[in-house]
Amino acid sequence: MTATPSRSSAAGGVLRRHRSAVLAGAVSLGLVGGMAAEAVLAPMAANADPVSVPGTAAQMPSFADVVAAVEPAVVSIRVTAEGPQLSSMNGIPNIPGLPQGSPFEWFRQFGPNGPGGNDDGPRGRQGRGVVMGQGSGFVISEDGYVVTNNHVVDKAKEVKVLFQDGKEVDAKVIGTDEKTDIALLKIDTDTKLPYVALTDAEPRVGDWVVAVGNPFGLGGSVTAGIVSARGRDIGAGPYDDFIQIDAPINKGNSGGPTFNLKGEVVGINTAIYSPSGGSVGIGFAIPAATVRTIVEDLKDDGAVTRGWIGVQIQPITADIADGLGLKEAKGALVADP
Repeated sequence: MTATPSRSSAAGGVLRRHRSAVLAGAVSLGLVGGMAAEAVLAPMAANADPVSVPGTAAQMPSFADVVAAVEPAVVSIRVTAEGPQLSSMNGIPNIPGLPQGSPFEWFRQFGPNGPGGNDDGPRGRQGRGVVMGQGSGFVISEDGYVVTNNHVVDKAKEVKVLFQDGKEVDAKVIGTDEKTDIALLKIDTDTKLPYVALTDAEPRVGDWVVAVGNPFGLGGSVTAGIVSARGRDIGAGPYDDFIQIDAPINKGNSGGPTFNLKGEVVGINTAIYSPSGGSVGIGFAIPAATVRTIVEDLKDDGAVTRGWIGVQIQPITADIADGLGLKEAKGALVADP
């Protein structure tokens, strides 16, 4: 009976054969799929070309062209405000509608009571007066309109917009909408600014996306991923309809754009799922369709006006349908006009 060599002994034989090949210039590769193969290794020439893998570059997507096109229109936002809502350290301001301790976090801009500061230290004392905050945004028109999150500029006394080339300009808050967490800024400019457009198309689950922003103050940072899901309701408010993405985004990305491969904005990065406080690859963006509607209202009126009917409705059950003499149990009933 012939013994079958173990996995480890077979591997050792292959290693020994490769070692002898380097020395002798030839090697027997042993059994591959049950068949013997022979190969000859040529000695390395002194002027040999670097190793390359043909075809790999063409198969892998590159986001360089997208980034080069959109990056000039993505800005960092610096805010001066009163109170502990914003600061250059690390904390968590209160977001309306978000349960305390929820792992769904808005990009909470650095506050005095976070991991970087405390109430008793100098950072904490600064947090009770004038504090600094930072976030991201993007230019949507050549005459200087900029979109960001409401919570980035909330209670701001001074807002500055920093471009990729290092130019910093003052910005005016045109209007904000707390319920959708969208804000519109305006900067004065004598020249036409580079800007990006909101997409008209609905993103599909699985589409590539690229996020550009200012995480932790590191402006111009780029990450990539895919659309993980649509229509997410994370319990943040009455208008929850988030796009879930897995492009890594962190504190400071708040208000920044997520792009498709055409360089169109598909959403505003606004929240993350984060049991640890950092990115775990589950981020949430406000869809472009929502952004467009809110921005138009803010631009025209400085605020969003929503209709209110003032009635209470209830679904029609089978019992209600029988009582009203309806053939089918469908529709709604005005319970309190």
